[in-house]
Amino acid sequence: MQNRFNLVDEPWIPITDVGRISLRQLFSEPDYRALGGDPIQKISLMKFLLAIAQAACTPQDNREWESLGASGVASKCLGYLERWHERFYLYGERPFLQMPAISAARVQSFGTVLPDIATGNTTILHHSQVENQLDDAHRAVLLIGLMCFALSGKQTDNTVVLTPGYTGKTNEKGKPKSGRAGPSLAHLGLLHSFLVGRTLWQTLWFNLFGREQLERAGTFPQGVGVPPWEEMPVGEDCDTARRLKESLMGRLIPLCRFCLLTGEGLHYSAVIVHPGYREGMADPSVAVDYSGKEPRALWSNPEKRPWRELTSLLSFFSQQDSKGLDCWQLRVGMSRLDRLGDVFAVWSGGLRVSSNAGEQYASGTDDFVESQVWLHPGMLDNFWFTQLKVEMDGLDALARALYGQAAKYFKELKMDGAKIAAQCVNVFWQLCERDFQELVNCCDADTESTKRRYRLRRRFARNALDSFDRFCPNETARQLDAWASCRPNFGKYLKQEA
Repeated sequence: MQNRFNLVDEPWIPITDVGRISLRQLFSEPDYRALGGDPIQKISLMKFLLAIAQAACTPQDNREWESLGASGVASKCLGYLERWHERFYLYGERPFLQMPAISAARVQSFGTVLPDIATGNTTILHHSQVENQLDDAHRAVLLIGLMCFALSGKQTDNTVVLTPGYTGKTNEKGKPKSGRAGPSLAHLGLLHSFLVGRTLWQTLWFNLFGREQLERAGTFPQGVGVPPWEEMPVGEDCDTARRLKESLMGRLIPLCRFCLLTGEGLHYSAVIVHPGYREGMADPSVAVDYSGKEPRALWSNPEKRPWRELTSLLSFFSQQDSKGLDCWQLRVGMSRLDRLGDVFAVWSGGLRVSSNAGEQYASGTDDFVESQVWLHPGMLDNFWFTQLKVEMDGLDALARALYGQAAKYFKELKMDGAKIAAQCVNVFWQLCERDFQELVNCCDADTESTKRRYRLRRRFARNALDSFDRFCPNETARQLDAWASCRPNFGKYLKQEA
C-alpha cells in the first residue's frame, strides 16, 4: 500500500479553541493551551504524547528534568518525530499501531467500538448517537483510544491467533472468548488524573518521568521501554509483547487490541493482556489504595464529579495519612513543582461503564466525567490540605443532612422520596461546584482567607436550602406542615470555626 496520512504532517489532534493540528505543529507552536475532545480522547492523546516525550528525552533525575524545561521537551520531541517520520503513516506498508497480519479477523464498524454510538438494536436517544463515517483524523484518534480504552465483549474476533500455541484467546472449551477491557478502563471505568500547565508544552513537561523515579518505583522492570511504533509485536505473546507488559511504554500505549483500518471499519482482535491494578500494575495516572486486603481503585462516577475527590487524590500531603489512595502521576509531579512557583491544575476524568456477562457498554447514568482545579505551589502545605479536608467534610455533612431531611419530608407525605432526595442532593453539588475553585484558594491560615471561607459556608448552606425548597414544595397545607418541620437547620455548620 502507498504510504499516506502521516500523523506528523496532517492535522488530526483536537486542540481547545483551535481545531485540529499535526504533531509537527503541536511541538513547534508554544501557545496551544490544551487538548480537545471528550475525556477518553484527552487521556488517550495525553498518554500518546507522553510516550513520544519519554522516547525522545527521558531525563535521568529531577535536576536534568528541570534544566530540560517545557521548550526543551518540545524541541527533543520535534527532532524525534523527524527521525521516525516514516513510522507515523496511518496507511501503508507499516501502518501506525496496526497489524496487517490481523486482516483475517472480521471487520467491525467504527460505531461498534465507540461507547457513545448506538449500533444494533440499541435505542437512539439523540442525534450524537448516530453512527457516521469517520475521516482519517477521527480514525487516528479512535485508533489511539482503542489501545487504552477498548470495551470488553464479543466485538473482538479472537479466532485469529498470531502467536503459535497461544491459548489466551480461548476458554476452557477451546472456543474464542470475549476480549478483556482495555487496561486504562478496567471493569467500571478508572478515573485518571494529570497535572496541567498553562500550555500543552508545560503539561507534557510536568508529567514527564525520569529514569531515577522509574527505578525507585520498581513497577516497571523494563524501565521506559520501546514505543510500539518503533518495534511492533508480531503476536499476542511474543518477546516484544512481553517487554511491553513490563515497561512504562506498555502502560502509555498498552496495545490491547490488534487493529487494521479498512474503508468501512476495522479488523479487530484482542491482543496483549496487561496485568491490572489487582495484580499490582496500574497506569501512573490512576489512584489505587493497596493498604487493605484487596486493592481499591478510584472509579469514574457521574454522581460524584472528580473535583470532590481532590482530597483523596492529594492525600499524600497529609503526614498522618501514610496509607490510602495514591496517584503516582500526581505525587511525583507535584513533588518537584514547588521550586517553579508557577500555577498548575489537577485534571481528572474518565468514563463510567456498565458490564453484563462480559459485555461493556455505556447505559443509564453512565457518562463521561472531568474536572479541573487550579493550584499554586505556595498553597501546598499540610495546613492547606487539612483545612480543605475540613471544608469538604463539612460539605459532605450538609449533603447527608439534606438527603435525610428531604427523604423525611416525603415520608411525612406518605410518599417514597428516596430518588427525589437523591436528585435534591445532586443539584446541591452542582450549585457548590461553581464555588469550589474559590474554596481551594482560601484554605490558607491568614485572617482574610478565614473570612472568605465563612462567606462560602453561608453560600453553601444557602445552596442546600435552595435545593430543598426546589424539590420539597410548600403549596398545600400538608406540604407546608411537612416543609416547616423538615426544612434543614445548618446553624451548627455555620458556627463551626472556618
